[in-house]
Amino acid sequence: MIGFLIRILGNSVAVYAAYYFVPGFVVVGGIKEFLLAGILFGLLNKIVKPPIKLLTMPLIILTLGLFLIVINALMLWLVDYAFNLVIIESITALVWATIVVAVVNGVISAFSKVID
Repeated sequence: MIGFLIRILGNSVAVYAAYYFVPGFVVVGGIKEFLLAGILFGLLNKIVKPPIKLLTMPLIILTLGLFLIVINALMLWLVDYAFNLVIIESITALVWATIVVAVVNGVISAFSKVID
């Protein structure tokens, strides 16, 4: 349970980093909105992402894992679609935000493993 809470907090920090570094990725509001976006992103990654990865396994293998970036972009786009407070203005902003979120989540994941 504590691992899931760390992931949600990490997703919130990752969404903030994307907001800070990527022009065209806008979150309307404050800390509460970043936490809501992190919670939804975490739930989508926990519930929706595994079946999508299973269905697209041949593409993931064929592209040597690069298709996972497309799946992560889809999860971020679903957050944009579900909430009016997250706005992704272009496909370029979506791609860069996906990369920033993946890097920040990777760093936070590495530090959470060191803590455990």
